[in-house]
Amino acid sequence: MSIGCRLRYAFVQPTPMIAMLNVHYSRFGDLERADYLVTSPSVPLESYRDDFGNWCTRMVAPAGDFTLSSDGIFRDAGFPDPVMPNAAQHAVQDLPFDTLVYLLGSRYCDTDLISDRAWQLFENTQSGWARVQAICDFVHRTVVFDYMQASATRTASQTLAGRTGVCRDFTHLAIALCRCMNIPARYCTGYLSDIGQPTPYPPGDFAAWMEVFLDGRWWVFDPRNNSPRIARILIARGRDAADVPLTQTFGPNTLQDFQVWTDQLT
Repeated sequence: MSIGCRLRYAFVQPTPMIAMLNVHYSRFGDLERADYLVTSPSVPLESYRDDFGNWCTRMVAPAGDFTLSSDGIFRDAGFPDPVMPNAAQHAVQDLPFDTLVYLLGSRYCDTDLISDRAWQLFENTQSGWARVQAICDFVHRTVVFDYMQASATRTASQTLAGRTGVCRDFTHLAIALCRCMNIPARYCTGYLSDIGQPTPYPPGDFAAWMEVFLDGRWWVFDPRNNSPRIARILIARGRDAADVPLTQTFGPNTLQDFQVWTDQLT
């Protein structure tokens, strides 16, 4: 499948920026053609891995129009997200050390404000996979998707109170509820194809979902769509969206055009 994006900005002055727009290293072997980051006009690029292992590219965008783009060919096995209904929940004292950070509150997952509500809702659910699925079911039926209500500052508790948002809000709320129930959960962003979905397809966009740690490994859950999907292509992981901005600019700018595609190839 063809995957890629094109983001066009207008800058009033030379502006440093960081981009996370390349496929995650865990899926790099599935690229038939690498999704190299290209800028127009061309500027020097420096790449590094952040503390979560995500591939980041930094640059200084010149004043005026500036475009970031990537275009790759990705080979996906065509299987839906794996499901294991009997996956067990770990006791906190038995969790691996590197999962513990994903039990803590974070910028958008304000667990301290919804912990009591989480226990009221899910204390009596079966632990493990069933509990996570109950959380996803609750978020999916409680929150109304509304792209016009997107907000860069909305937290999990605000989503629970307002009951509206976009995929990142669904994900933040589900992550926070999982953490309140002592289940490590982390935020993921990337491409999500429409393969196997009914038409008409919505405009291309990046997607947010979560991974939870059960039975010794991380599993994908998607509270926004709440069903296994085909060709979910990871770009970055973190505690929440604050850790994985697709672009981070350090100065005023205007996003003038935004295109994302995941097109199946014959």
